[in-house]
Order: sequence, then structure tokens, then C-alpha cells
Amino acid sequence: MIRFEHVTKRFGAKAVLDDVSFTIGRGEIFCILGPSGTGKSVTLKHMIRLLTPTSGRVIVGEDIVSEATGAALSNIRGRFGYLFQSAALLAWMNVYDNVSLPLREHSNLSEGEIRDRVMDALEKVGLEKDLYAMPADLSGGMQKRAGLARAIVTQPEIVLYDEPTSGLDPVTSRRIDELILDLNQRLGITSVVVTHDLHSALSISTRIAMLSAGKVASISTPSEFIHSDLPVARSFLDAQYITRRGRWEE
Repeated sequence: MIRFEHVTKRFGAKAVLDDVSFTIGRGEIFCILGPSGTGKSVTLKHMIRLLTPTSGRVIVGEDIVSEATGAALSNIRGRFGYLFQSAALLAWMNVYDNVSLPLREHSNLSEGEIRDRVMDALEKVGLEKDLYAMPADLSGGMQKRAGLARAIVTQPEIVLYDEPTSGLDPVTSRRIDELILDLNQRLGITSVVVTHDLHSALSISTRIAMLSAGKVASISTPSEFIHSDLPVARSFLDAQYITRRGRWEE
């Protein structure tokens, strides 16, 4: 469904992505892991052409995203929902207005149809009783859930998640994981998740791509990842005490 074909992205002399190739199947939960600065968020931005490759191609279905412009690009972007790392709620709008905004901007739905869509999205993330709350009155986890409702209210085929559990406590993080799994299973959404949270990646993903120095170091199932001998993968596993006891714990 989503293909990267030998994608390189340079900013000046620095190659943030270096000959990256992979394919994401329809209905997958595809997690992208890697140390900071290895190009994870840059990879996401290429999928909706917020960035354009220096070389190579990005393809969604039959559409070459990296070459699309105008109405064609708008149509491709309409297939996506995007959960930003900060949730990116507009501070002067309540939850209902934040979630309804994509429909008001990009659809011809009636007010009644918009309300039905918004309430359905809020119910899916457990915020149906908080529709008039302002972002400043929400906890970090509630803000992420409101951002997720906004991402799915347009009924996208694909949802991109940029650090969905960043800054959240472990209990709330697992709640976000459950929501991602639930949306994938109930709605058949293809999910692409950038994260540092290895517990999350191992819990929800069908496959994990490990980025290192701008390259794809490995693509594996969670079970394969746990048993990886790749040094960058082992460093993630050891740092989060998943497969062996660390020095601090000893």
C-alpha cells in the first residue's frame, strides 16, 4: 500500500534518509524505531509530501506521492489522518470544534452529518463527555485522544502517528496503544507509528522497521526483533529492560 523506493533525503550535505526502501501492506501496524535524528519523522512527512525526496520515489497505492501536485496531491492527502506528537490542538477551540475542523475545511457535509461524525470519533476514543472542554483543561493523554479523534473523523485509510505515547505515563501510554489496535481491527485502518517506546512497538506492531544513521537496519516481526543480534536493536532492548537485566537494575 505504501512503498519507499530508494528514497534519499538531504538537508544540505547531510543525508537524513539514505537509500531507504520498504513496503507497508494494507491493514498493517508498521512501527518505525530508531535513535533520535535517524529520520523517523522525516519518513512520515514524505508519505504525505510535506517533504519531497532528493531522490527515489514514495508511492501510495498506484499514486506516486513524491511527484503529485495540486488536486492530485490533495486527494492523496485525503486518504490520511495524522496524529502529531504534541496533539496540535488549537488552543482557542473546544474539543468538538477541533475534531470537526477537518470536515468543515475539506468536506461539504451538513452540520448534522458533521456532528454525527464528530460524536462517533469522540466515542471511539472515549471523549464523548468532554466535547466542550478546552485543550488547556485536558490531561496529556486526553489531548492525544482528541488529536486521534480529529485524525480519524475524516474516515481515512491510513493514520500516521508521530510519537503517540511521548510524554505520557505508562498507564496512559498503554491506553493509546489499545486505541491504535482497536481502530486497526475495527476499521481496517493501516497505521504507521513512529515511536521510541519499544514496549508500545512490541505490543501493537505487525512489523518493526529499525532506522540507524538514515538507513533501514532491519525490518522484523516483534518476535524476531526481540531475538535480534543487531547492535542498535540490542541497545534499545537492553535500555528498556526487555530481554536482560541492565546495570542499574543489578
